[in-house]
Parts: sequence; structure tokens; C-alpha cells
Amino acid sequence: MTLSALELEKIFGELLDRVDILRGRTEISELSGGLTNRNLKVSTPSGTYVARVSSNDSQLLEIDRQSEFENSKLAAEVAIAAPVYDYVPGGGLLVIGYLPGKTFDSSDVKNNLPRIAESCRTLHSARPFLREFNMFSVQKNYLKIVNDRGFRKPDKYDDYQKYADILSKAFAATNTGLVPCNNDLLPANFIDDGSKIWIIDYEYSGNNDPCFELGNIWAEAYLEIDALHELVTAYYGEERPDKFARAWLYSVFAKYGWTLWGAIQDSMSDLEFDFWEWAMRKYEGAQSDFGSKFFNEQLTNL
Repeated sequence: MTLSALELEKIFGELLDRVDILRGRTEISELSGGLTNRNLKVSTPSGTYVARVSSNDSQLLEIDRQSEFENSKLAAEVAIAAPVYDYVPGGGLLVIGYLPGKTFDSSDVKNNLPRIAESCRTLHSARPFLREFNMFSVQKNYLKIVNDRGFRKPDKYDDYQKYADILSKAFAATNTGLVPCNNDLLPANFIDDGSKIWIIDYEYSGNNDPCFELGNIWAEAYLEIDALHELVTAYYGEERPDKFARAWLYSVFAKYGWTLWGAIQDSMSDLEFDFWEWAMRKYEGAQSDFGSKFFNEQLTNL
């Protein structure tokens, strides 16, 4: 449901007034997207900003808002993220610059893979982020929350846990280091201003294997396998079967892990969104990949 400017003022006005640059605003509207926060476009005489207001269940979802703030600033230093203007910890409010441009969908990702690879390389060249992001730890914590709270989870989910152990050991044995990653690059987190592709939304940012980033981008856009080959080759500047294998295997485990994110949101969120359908799409993708011939082939290519 789209809220009017008057309704948004009633809900968020007091919080926005805690930030100097947002006072005297002339216009306020809600931006689309955002499954863990509300994103407001706020126009003032001095400029246009985005106010990201987080929900209270962020901690359950493994989101550290202080890290989001600090890492957003580090990404802005290499001019791949919007400038950061203010942060109000008690209100869960992060204020960043508004980036005009086209917000991507899956087809845009497919048609801009070399440019996306370039933006990823820029982000990955930033100074180290505040913390590490490890999908294996995140998935384990999500599973504990779901089990402890009795949340609904997909049938036979635990039967595939053995693949988490296989992949964790395989990745650890072939680790080549971590770089600053966004870790949540669904298509809508790319904005094209016509000159370059910006990367937004650093809720899950942290130092990670770059192949997780690449595999997750591909998986979130639901592209054909050739697109992952193109993305990995563009990122590394040459064909790298070992990196392709790593990215694809990470994408499989990411789908398995994010399934539980959807299960938690299904039980906790008050947003009008079908989190269970979202989770099941991830889970069904992981199910079809775990234990497949292609899965075993890629393990040998690491």
C-alpha cells in the first residue's frame, strides 16, 4: 500500500527531524524495495536524500546496523556507494545520498555483466570492512533461531545439512583471502546512472570470498548458467574454471542459507510480502543442485 506524504510524515516525521539536513524538507515519498527496512526519498532545499529506517528484528536476521553504517562509508570512499550523511542508532535511521538512475531487474543484470563485474572489482578494492560475513555461520544461526522459536521451515531441510559441511571444508582448504563484499546483490541493489553501476544497501556487508559475491549475484537474478561464466570471466579477466566452480557452489549454499532468512521473515515481518514463497523458490533451487552430477563435478574443480 502506497502511503501519502502526510501519512509518511505522521509515521516518520519525528525521527527524520533528528537529522539536521532532513529538517525543512519539501517532499517525502517511499521508495520501492526493501524487505528489512523502509526507504524514504526526502527532498530538501540543500539536496535529495534517502532515509533508510530499519525494523526491530534486524538482529534476528544477522544484520549489524553499526557495520552497515561504517561499511557504507568505506564503500563510498571508492565511489561505488552513495555518500553517507548521518546515522541515528536508537532510531535505526541511516541517511545517504539519493542516486538518480535506473534500478536494475534481472534482465538488466543479464545485459550488463561486464559492467557489474567492474563495479564489484571497485567495491572489492575498498579498505577492509568492519566485520566478516560467513554464510556458513549465518545459516547455522538462522537454523538455531528457526528451531528454537518453532518457526515453519521447509520439509526435509535438515537432510541437506551434510552439504554445508562438505562445502565448508572444501572452501576452507582452497581459501585465497577475503575482500569487502556487499553479500546481498539482488538486481535492485544495482543503480545505473548511465556512466557506471552503483552498488547500494550494505546491510549484510562484510569481508568475504569474492566468489560468494559473484555466485550470489547470478543466483539472485535467476540467470542461465552461461551468465555465470560471463560474470566470472569478466571479473577475473580470463576464463577461470576454478573460480566458476567456487562461485556456482557458493550460489547453491547461499540459496540454502537464505531459505531460512525467508522462514524467519515469514514468521516475524509485518510487511505485505510472501516470504514463504520467496523462501521455497530458494530452497527448491538448492534441492535440485545438492548432490547433482554438476555439483560433484564442480567440487573437483575447486
